[in-house]
Amino acid sequence: MSSVSENGDAPAGKQNEEKTYKKTASSAIKGTIQLGIGYTVGNLTSKPDRDVLMQDFYVVESVFLPSEGSNLTPAHHYPDFRFKTYAPLAFRYFRELFGIKPDDYLYSICSEPLIELSNPGASGSLFFVTSDDEFIIKTVQHKEAEFLQKLLPGYYMNLNQNPRTLLPKFYGLYCVQSGGINIRIVVMNNVLPRAMKMHFTYDLKGSTYKRRASRKEREKSNPTFKDLDFLQEMHEGLYFDSETYSALMKTLQRDCRVLESFKIMDYSLLLGIHVLDSITKEKDGESSQNASDAKRHGGQKVLYSTAMESIQGPGKSGESVITEATNTMGGIPAKSHKGEKLLLFMGIIDILQSYRLMKKLEHSWKALVYDGDTVSVHRPSFYADRFLKFMNSRVFKKVQALKSSPSKRRCSSIAALKATSQEIVSAVSQEWKDEKHDMLTEGQSFSSLDEEVLGSRHRPDLVPSTPSLFEAASLATTISSSSLYVDEQYQRDGTLLYSSSTWSTVCCF
Repeated sequence: MSSVSENGDAPAGKQNEEKTYKKTASSAIKGTIQLGIGYTVGNLTSKPDRDVLMQDFYVVESVFLPSEGSNLTPAHHYPDFRFKTYAPLAFRYFRELFGIKPDDYLYSICSEPLIELSNPGASGSLFFVTSDDEFIIKTVQHKEAEFLQKLLPGYYMNLNQNPRTLLPKFYGLYCVQSGGINIRIVVMNNVLPRAMKMHFTYDLKGSTYKRRASRKEREKSNPTFKDLDFLQEMHEGLYFDSETYSALMKTLQRDCRVLESFKIMDYSLLLGIHVLDSITKEKDGESSQNASDAKRHGGQKVLYSTAMESIQGPGKSGESVITEATNTMGGIPAKSHKGEKLLLFMGIIDILQSYRLMKKLEHSWKALVYDGDTVSVHRPSFYADRFLKFMNSRVFKKVQALKSSPSKRRCSSIAALKATSQEIVSAVSQEWKDEKHDMLTEGQSFSSLDEEVLGSRHRPDLVPSTPSLFEAASLATTISSSSLYVDEQYQRDGTLLYSSSTWSTVCCF
C-alpha cells in the first residue's frame, strides 16, 4: 500500500515525503524497473525471431543484479535485486504487432526518469508514465499477474484476430525481488496523453452502487469522476456521427464478449474529455506545450494505441467536427448536448479481475443488502450486458438526435398522422366487430385453459376494442422511430413485442 494517498495530493505536512509501495520507495522502484528492462530487452535482441509456441507463454527468465555490478550487469546504487521477465518471447511478439521496435521501447522506458501518476482507485497500485507519454507502468498484485499469465494464450489469439481494440495492450510483465519483497509490474499503452488536457475524466462501470467520486477525489486538480457523476453532469450523453458511433459500439461489443469469454468482470471504461474551445485552449496552451515532449511530433508512435485507431484504424479524422489545424492526438471527435466540440480518449481498464470465489461471495453479500443489479461486482455475462447497455443508451449517442427538430416534424406530419390514426381505429374497430360476431355465431367458449389456447388465433387481448386517437398516434410514432439504435437483446422487451405484434396484426387488415 501507499504511505501517501496520491502523487501531488498528499497532506500539507507530507508534501516532501516520498511515496512507498510494499515498504519500498517509489524512486527505488522506478530505478530498478529501468535497470531490469534495460538488461532483459537488450539481451532479448540476440535471440532469433520465430513463431510463438505454447510453452513460450509459461517461460520465466531471471537475472540477478547486485549493486556492485557483475560481468553481465551494470553497477547501481539500489539494494541487490533479482529481475524476472514473464513470457519474454510472447511479449516481444505483442510489441512487434503494435509496431514497437526494441530500441524505441528501451528509449521510452529507460532514457529519462519515469513520471509518477495519481491513482484514483482503491487498489493502492503505483502508476508511472514514460516521459514521451507512450507507456504506462503499473504495479499489480500477485493474483493479477498470475491471471494475466493464464490469459496470455487467449490474449494472443484475440490480438491476432483483431489488433484494433479498446482492451489494454500489454507489452511486458516483470517482477522485482529485493529483501524478500516481490513487486510485480505490467507495461501497457497510455490511454490519456498528458499533452492533451483532460477537462473531465470518468471511470465508468455501468453501475450505480456507490459510483460517485469521493470528496477527497473531488478536491484534486484533475479528479476522476464516476457513473453517478456522469449522469448528473452529462445527462444528455455524448454525440457522434453515425459512422463513428457504429464503429465505437461494435468495438465495445466485441471487446465485452471477449472479456465475458474469459470470465472477466469489474472492468471500467476510462474516458477522458477534452473540450475544444478557444478560451480553454488559450489557458491550456502553455501547460500542454510543457507536457508535450519534443520527440512526440504528431501523436503517439505505437500502432493502434490512440482511441480513434482502436475503433476504426487511421485515416478517420472526423472532418465534420474537427478542423484540419487541430492536433487531435488520436482523440475521437464528438459533441456535447450543448453543441461543444470535444475530443474523447478512452480505453477499457482493470481487466485482470476474474469472477472467482471471493468476487462471488462479495456480490452475494452486497445483493442481500442492496439491489444486486446495481453493484459493480457481478457475474461476467450480466456485467457485460449492463456495461454495454449503459454505454449505448446513457453515454454515447448519434449526433442525428441532436440535429433533429421534433416540433417541425410533428407539425408537417400532423395531418398524415391523424389520417393514419383514423384508419387504424376504423380497421381495428371493424375487425373487433367481425371477431365478436364470429364468436357469437360459432358459440366459442373460453371456459377452460385448453379452449383459450385453441382460440388464441383471434388474440382479442392484443388489440384494444376501442383504441383512442392518442393510442393510435403513439403506435404510429413508435413504428416511425425504428431507425433508433436498440441492442438486439433489449428488443425482447414486453412493450416492444406488444407494439410490433399489434402493428403486424393491423397491417394484415
